[in-house]
Amino acid sequence: MTTDDKDLPPQTADEALARLRAGNARFVRGEACFPTVQKEVLADLSKGQQPYVTILGCSDSRVPPELVFDAGFGELFVIRVAGNVLGPSIMGTLQYAALHLHTPLFVVMGHEGCGAVKAAIASRFDGSPQAGRIEILLEQIIPALDDLDSQAEPADLLSAAVEANVRRTVRELLATPEAQAHMGEGKFRLVGAIYDLETGLVRFLD
Repeated sequence: MTTDDKDLPPQTADEALARLRAGNARFVRGEACFPTVQKEVLADLSKGQQPYVTILGCSDSRVPPELVFDAGFGELFVIRVAGNVLGPSIMGTLQYAALHLHTPLFVVMGHEGCGAVKAAIASRFDGSPQAGRIEILLEQIIPALDDLDSQAEPADLLSAAVEANVRRTVRELLATPEAQAHMGEGKFRLVGAIYDLETGLVRFLD
């Protein structure tokens, strides 16, 4: 991808996903393109934004989407919450992205070793208590654990739970009337993804 290519925002979900894959590959290779941002770029972005993807990710400080996908200012519309869970304000922000920003691609991105998912496992299978507001957060994750093997090795259980949580969030979004309407019109695409903390690689789910 040339510099000129990167100046043009992707117009379709497939182009947007390809841009994310290429950016993550550069990140993994240590060849990121945006170590600094020129003042001219900031001045231009102050006039408006045209992100090509909306990402719902975890608040974990080790998973900054702009760096993970080697994306510049104004390219990603990012929503971050512990455990990449849904809620009224999250749903409203996603709707804003669809109706006003018209991003063709939506990504729900979890990550290996997620502390929120680990806490949900402890609450669901061990009855470990959490502070009240954290319990409310975990209630959004626990249903994703129903079909998992609680006797599995802890690392395997956590990995499976992280993926199950992402898939559940994707299913919940796809079930909304807004998503069904826009999907039926072919206006956008929704995918799940898992970020590997150790390698930096993002694995997009089928």
